[in-house]
Amino acid sequence: MIDTKKIEQLARQVHEAMPKGIREFSDDVEKKIRQVLQAQLTRMDLVSREEFDVQTQVLLRTREKLAALEQRLAQLESQQPAALAPAVVTSDPAGKIDTPQ
Repeated sequence: MIDTKKIEQLARQVHEAMPKGIREFSDDVEKKIRQVLQAQLTRMDLVSREEFDVQTQVLLRTREKLAALEQRLAQLESQQPAALAPAVVTSDPAGKIDTPQ
């Protein structure tokens, strides 16, 4: 979720950037800006920087584990190539299926 302090800071910046005549409504305008920003940012389904960084680290660890598993699989395949080879299935015209043994 978005930090409310950042929303307040952004609302204040928008409020300060408005023409002086509109700024005279001060508290009401800033409050309304804050409400609109909060509603729009919530609707956008954003994540915080902290949550993004956590998920980046999870993804990095997952990729490392995947690389290790792929390397281990390649090692096992090279040690026993005949045992891991797919079986060849053939059929004869009589409809019987022969499998090599």
